Amino acid sequence: MTRRRAGRWQTVQVPDSVPVPEAPAAQAAHPRQSEFGFEVGTRLPGPDGSPGLGRTGTITTPHGTIQTPAFIAVGTKATVKAVLPESMAELGAQALLANAYHLYLQPGADILDEAGGLGRFMNWPGPTFTDSGGFQVMSLGSGFKKVIDMKGPDAPHQAGADDAVAPGKERLAHIDDDGVWFKSHLNGDRHRFTPEISMQVQHQIGADIMFAFDELTTLHNSRGYQEEALERTRLWAQRCVDEHFRLTDERAGKPYQALFGVIQGAQYEDLRRKACADLGAMPFDGYGIGGALEKENLGTIVGWCSEVLPEDRPRHLLGISEPDDIFVAIEAGADTFDCVSPTRVARNSAFYTAEGRLNLSGAKYRRDWGPLQDGCDCYTCANYSRAYIRHLYKASEMLSHTLISIHNERFVVRMVDDARRAIEDGTFYEFKAETLGRYYGSPAV
Repeated sequence: MTRRRAGRWQTVQVPDSVPVPEAPAAQAAHPRQSEFGFEVGTRLPGPDGSPGLGRTGTITTPHGTIQTPAFIAVGTKATVKAVLPESMAELGAQALLANAYHLYLQPGADILDEAGGLGRFMNWPGPTFTDSGGFQVMSLGSGFKKVIDMKGPDAPHQAGADDAVAPGKERLAHIDDDGVWFKSHLNGDRHRFTPEISMQVQHQIGADIMFAFDELTTLHNSRGYQEEALERTRLWAQRCVDEHFRLTDERAGKPYQALFGVIQGAQYEDLRRKACADLGAMPFDGYGIGGALEKENLGTIVGWCSEVLPEDRPRHLLGISEPDDIFVAIEAGADTFDCVSPTRVARNSAFYTAEGRLNLSGAKYRRDWGPLQDGCDCYTCANYSRAYIRHLYKASEMLSHTLISIHNERFVVRMVDDARRAIEDGTFYEFKAETLGRYYGSPAV
């Protein structure tokens, strides 16, 4: 395992003190699961030459294949913000991920079903994912925008804050053993999500890969509550499988939709391994690794999960895109990952370069006629200067969001594609050292 501390990477041995729990007997799969596939390709050796956890692979869906490792761009509301689906295809995105919570609220899952599914609705011909909505129910319900905010300067710091809410925010979500009651962040209307409702919504949305409904805890929850939530997520996972199989039979004329179980357990090794053993015995098509964790523990936690989860099913890490996180995740065994960051930072004029993330708002770019990054093969860098894009941003023109977003998405997609090729040709560790050395060697401006 690797961790990054003070700009350097060090190897961390995963302790053997926590045994892998004995999993229950594996459940029978659905006959249509053969329409989804995953094949492992080249395996990444560990730093000492022993077999590692990272690998390449191929995910097969009804709408095409995904070569892994792969970055899955986020189109939360059936759109990658400010970027045409055609542009996403041109920059090399293999698949897009939308969010069931947001699409359920607007325009409604029935609208996407009537349109022929998510891909047809948004004019995206390739594979699609949908998040179950569990993250949004928790994060919006407690006022935390993202998991990392749970340890921010304004968040409560006491251990065991089992009902933690961000300062100045109202709790909008209430969990019970059957599901979650929550208020819409749009208009305050009250809604109910259960595992069954989440599956019904996601089947209507029609993505190739869906995620089971889970309870996402915070870093403030007590150990006792983490255990309680993990058991609730296990029971919800089984209900998701049962409802998914029922809907797969009921909607026999629709393309098969794969279902991924979601691994929780925060930063507790025994809980993570237990979740992997429990859900690994269920007939999921793959697994999402989610939950509250601190950045420095990311590689170790993904490694725990990769050691226990079935080797023949893909692993998706939810919500990362920074270069150091990506390389840690790949090395620890993640096959795909997603994040909104490339377009989110673009809307604040930030852009990625090989030497680090920069910001166009600086006055020094006013007469900078070069591209966002020399040598970049994206449409933006081929046609527009830093000076022009800075002008657009300063003039509050939305085109700046589009042009920077195209570049940022291409940067991350290309970096992960290059990492995949480096695994295949045996140069991954050299490529990682060179890429991270350049990116973090210069401070962001």
